[in-house]
Amino acid sequence: MKILFLSYYYKPDLSAGAFRSTNLVQALLSLPQREVHIDVLASMPNRYGSFKVPIPQQERSDRHAVSRTPVAAHAGGFVAQARCYRPYAAAVLKHAKVHDYDLVYATSSRLMTAVLGARVARIKKIPLYLDIRDIFVDTIGDVLPGLLGRAVAAMFRPLEGYALRTASTVNLVSPGFEDYFRRRYPRLRYTFFTNGIDPEFIEAARESLSETAERRGDEPRPRGRPLRVVYAGNIGDGQGLHLVIPELARRLGDRATFVVIGDGGRKQDLQRAVSTAGCGNVEVLPPVPRDQLITAYKGADVLFLHLNDYPAFTRVLPSKIFEYAAMGKPVWAGVAGYAARFVREKLTNSAVFPPCEPEAGIAALEALSLSQTDRSEFVGRFARTAICHAMAEDILSQAKPSFARGPNGD
Repeated sequence: MKILFLSYYYKPDLSAGAFRSTNLVQALLSLPQREVHIDVLASMPNRYGSFKVPIPQQERSDRHAVSRTPVAAHAGGFVAQARCYRPYAAAVLKHAKVHDYDLVYATSSRLMTAVLGARVARIKKIPLYLDIRDIFVDTIGDVLPGLLGRAVAAMFRPLEGYALRTASTVNLVSPGFEDYFRRRYPRLRYTFFTNGIDPEFIEAARESLSETAERRGDEPRPRGRPLRVVYAGNIGDGQGLHLVIPELARRLGDRATFVVIGDGGRKQDLQRAVSTAGCGNVEVLPPVPRDQLITAYKGADVLFLHLNDYPAFTRVLPSKIFEYAAMGKPVWAGVAGYAARFVREKLTNSAVFPPCEPEAGIAALEALSLSQTDRSEFVGRFARTAICHAMAEDILSQAKPSFARGPNGD
């Protein structure tokens, strides 16, 4: 069976979509039931302008090919990202004209990859398996101001319907999305394969627990040393770090230092707000590879997570929760809605506060136990390898018999 796999971000890019897609492709290729060939169409790494890594545009093996389209660098922002997306969309349509497939898989956070997958599926008359990682129409209506947000949402809503109604299966990364989609598209087949914990973090979690056991308990933090609070990820409007970290840092003073690792459209706003607040206890660092990220997590006293105070974000389940949880560190989360409920119910030694409310954030921090926590049960339940294996099985089940090919693709 031949699968066209559309993922705008792919390894070695630094994004939740890239990590998810890479693991899912590996899971599909590992299934023994039938021969599978996968063509991955992605972009060259561009998630962050400050993270550059040499990678070939084309990679091929017996059953797996990756084609990466060069796109322009950007500093974030809706218009800039839309402009950068055009060459990728053109490359996908050009490729699809001259290749035949049995199924299209598309993973999408900003909708257009879903639309692109739907277009190819309709042209080729083959099934479409959609992986939805965000509700673009809902989010854009909140992020863009007033009438502009409503106008853009109204413009994209028919495209959402076009993509969803084309799909044979729609996977929702967050169960919090279910109500939105079932009310609008009640007849679709839905699955709920969430994000998960990658093997690197599972191994790091084992090492951390082993180190704690060897010490026969946690060594107390040296008296007078500031609490080290680490955030790693996107620094965009969706995270709203510029609205909360400067005030948290100002209030905590020499009791804590904040280390922010990442990049994004609001990075300069964060730096300006930190400067305006006169905070010398906030350090903003560029994105780093995963081995360095794990080292940063191990050196943290608390791992910090925050989403902006938008109604659309009450439905999301940030992928960052999973890797934070695996590290066994206290988790300090400014989130609402489904994410808040998930953290409270699933993560021991976590504290939740309403987004953009520093005073409540300080109170939540005081409730944390500054110790290593064994979350083995959580890690076992949400291991990415197991989730991707089950999802791969489900993807293959959606290829109709009339589309199935023999082992030689004929």
